[in-house]
Order: sequence, then structure tokens, then C-alpha cells
Amino acid sequence: MTYTTAIFYFFAAILVFAGLRVITARNPVHAALYLVLAFFTAAGLWMLLEAEFLAITLVLVYVGAVMVLFLFVVMMLDINLEKLRQGFWDYLPVAGFIAALLMIEMALILGSRHFGLDVIGAPPPHPADYSNTKELGRVLYTEYVYAFELAAVILLVAIVAAIALTLRRRKDSKYIDPAQQVRVKRGDRLRIVKMQSTPKAGRGESGE
Repeated sequence: MTYTTAIFYFFAAILVFAGLRVITARNPVHAALYLVLAFFTAAGLWMLLEAEFLAITLVLVYVGAVMVLFLFVVMMLDINLEKLRQGFWDYLPVAGFIAALLMIEMALILGSRHFGLDVIGAPPPHPADYSNTKELGRVLYTEYVYAFELAAVILLVAIVAAIALTLRRRKDSKYIDPAQQVRVKRGDRLRIVKMQSTPKAGRGESGE
């Protein structure tokens, strides 16, 4: 066993362990931290494949942005864990069947017949002036340009839909119009009410 193979199995074992803990941890914060560990380990595997750009992107985007936001939301919300666990065993047969089906599909696709070392070997060493980012950009904008543009359009539609859902006016929501606040006058804010003065009641009138 070579040095690179030993490092691969080490990272792979940590990645499998972290993935299992993500779905078995009872605390959502612990599950999110294990997911961060899984992302870091997957980035290490990308580094072994000499895909430095993908490894750095995985750490910056998923760990630095997505998971931090997820941890912030989970820690700020008061999640009732007992309520979340209700009905878990009722869905276990369906979940077990789907999990077994996914494992069979992954075994058929990721078997040695299609992804073995005989079919896909280790990447050849590249010279010092090789740019992984340049090569990735060339592949995206030449061979996979249509798929890349389709993914960009889908993300754009999702962003527009999220903004449209956020900006819709609901009758039960309170909002402030800055333009109306600027045009306000003194008469709109202040009203003088004239009231007649009443004499103070004496002791005899008060019933004492």
C-alpha cells in the first residue's frame, strides 16, 4: 500500500464516520458539526485528486457560508427535539426500503466494473504551471456549456421566486413606507384636543 492510498483510506473512513453521525446524531447542532467535518474530509479527497479549486470551493462555500448559516439558524431557533422524534418508528419501514434501494443502486453504479482502478486510474501528475481553475473553466464553457447555462437559469428563477414570495404584501403583516414617512406634516402627527377644566372635588363632596 502506497502513501497516497493510505491517506485516501484514512480520509474515506473519517468521511463515512462523519456521514453516519450526521444522520444518527440526536442534537441538530452536533449533526451540523459532523457535516462540517464531512465537508473538510471531502475537500481533502479532492486535494488528493489534484482538484485544488474544487476543494477550496467546497470549504469556502459549504463550510464558510452554508453551514455557518445553518448553525446560526439551528442555535437561534428553539427546536423541540422530543416533538421531532414523534412518529419516527412509523416511517422506519419506508425509510429502510428507500435506503436499501439507494445502496443497491450505488453498488451497481459505483462498482469496480465502472469505477475500478482498472477503468479509472489515478490522475497523472501535472506540471508546475498547470492551472486547475483554467482547465475547469475550459470544460464548463466548452463541453458542458448548455448544462451550465441551464443550471444558471434555474438558479436565477429560484432567486426571483424567493424575492417574489418575500415581497408579497400580506394583510396581517405590518410594514413601513419610507416615502409616506418623509411626506408627513405636523398636522398628521399632532392633534390638539381642547377639554373643559373641571373643579377639584372637595372633601365633603367626595364622601369623606
